[in-house]
Parts: sequence; C-alpha cells; structure tokens
Amino acid sequence: MNVSSNQFLSIEKLRDQYLNRQTVNQGSNAQAQTSFEEILQKHQAQQTEEVRFSKHASNRLSDRNIELTAQQLERLNDGAKKAGAKGIKESLVLVDRLAFIVNTKNNTVITAMDQTETNDNIFTNIDGAVIM
Repeated sequence: MNVSSNQFLSIEKLRDQYLNRQTVNQGSNAQAQTSFEEILQKHQAQQTEEVRFSKHASNRLSDRNIELTAQQLERLNDGAKKAGAKGIKESLVLVDRLAFIVNTKNNTVITAMDQTETNDNIFTNIDGAVIM
C-alpha cells in the first residue's frame, strides 16, 4: 500500500468534503420546506373556498333528487363560512327549502335534505344554525 501516492484523503479533506455536503443538504432542506409550505397553503386555500360533500351527503342529494343551482351553492358556501367564523362546529345551513348539516372544521356537508322531508323539523347534533 502506497500512502504517499494520495490514494487516501487527508482528515482535513474528508472533513471539508462532509461539512460542505451537509451545508448543501441543509440548503436543499430549506428549499424543500418552502415548497411544502407553499403546497400546504395552496391546499388550505382550496379547502376554504368551497364546501365539499361527503359520500353520504352526495347520496342523499341523489336519492332525494336535489340539484343545487350555482346561486344556492354560493349561499351554502357563504353560510358555512359565517358559521365557522362564529365558532360553530356542526352547523345547520338553510338555503331556500333545503337543509344542510355542515362540519365547518372540515368544510364538509355531512347530509342534505329538503325541509319538507324532515320529521317534525327537528335537527340534532348541531351547535348552531345559519339561515341564508
């Protein structure tokens, strides 16, 4: 083995090589965190724009032949935002003759019905209501 032919790196060269690599990796981690943060903000912005319909709510709309107009959907979104702003977690949002139970934390419609179909007009497991 011939050590004088520089087959091995000196301790200083190894230290510099690994320290420089760590500095480069730390820089790329900061860039990755920024990218994740941007993606998260975009995702959160999309979620706050419109309510989503759970599978159960979608089935209820279909079963009950309920079709929302663009105006009704906009009013439903506004009602859900107002409920969330007031701290309501499970809200009843009334739009025209339609009733929606909305989980404001997840911005999701849990169920939907025509007001004439509800028995005795009793809604349970809500902590607030918004009439639009």
